[in-house]
Amino acid sequence: MKRVPGAGFWGYVVAGVIVMMVVASAYAAPKSIYDFTLPLLNGKDAPLAEYKGKVVLVVNVASRCGFTPQYTALESIYEKYKDQGFVIIGFPANNFGGQEPGTNDEIAKFCTGKYNVTFPVYGKISVKGDDQHPLYAYLTKDANPTVAGDIKWNFTKFLVDRQGNVVQRFESPVTPDSPEITGAIEAQLKK
Repeated sequence: MKRVPGAGFWGYVVAGVIVMMVVASAYAAPKSIYDFTLPLLNGKDAPLAEYKGKVVLVVNVASRCGFTPQYTALESIYEKYKDQGFVIIGFPANNFGGQEPGTNDEIAKFCTGKYNVTFPVYGKISVKGDDQHPLYAYLTKDANPTVAGDIKWNFTKFLVDRQGNVVQRFESPVTPDSPEITGAIEAQLKK
């Protein structure tokens, strides 16, 4: 190894510290949903940072669930509010009773064919358990203590403000077009 003139001991120490800081920052805990990139159903990577400045409703979805008809209400509120800076992002998951067994292609055909879904739907992930996706680990553990806790079932919804902060959680039985959710969306859109 060639000696760098003038580097000396402290030069190597400083260089080592800089390398450690760069490596540590690569593994830093996420600060918002914007820190995640996941593939859409078509396999194309789509960073959640694309939604900066928008109000976002994050929903774990499934095609064979008693709550699956909520796709209709999800699409309805997406159409109603999308021009005001609102987006829904769906995450198919097969964690509950095998209710999302399909491939990403099958899920895409189901969403568009049966429910005419136009909001972004990402590739299938796990929302709980040992194989929980880091996005859902963040949503259920780190994002906001008031919304923390394991996902109990399909169609759990997280409302995210324009700065990427998770501000509310709605459990499966709360329908997307309920006054509780639409009121919360409208309140965030006014901010």
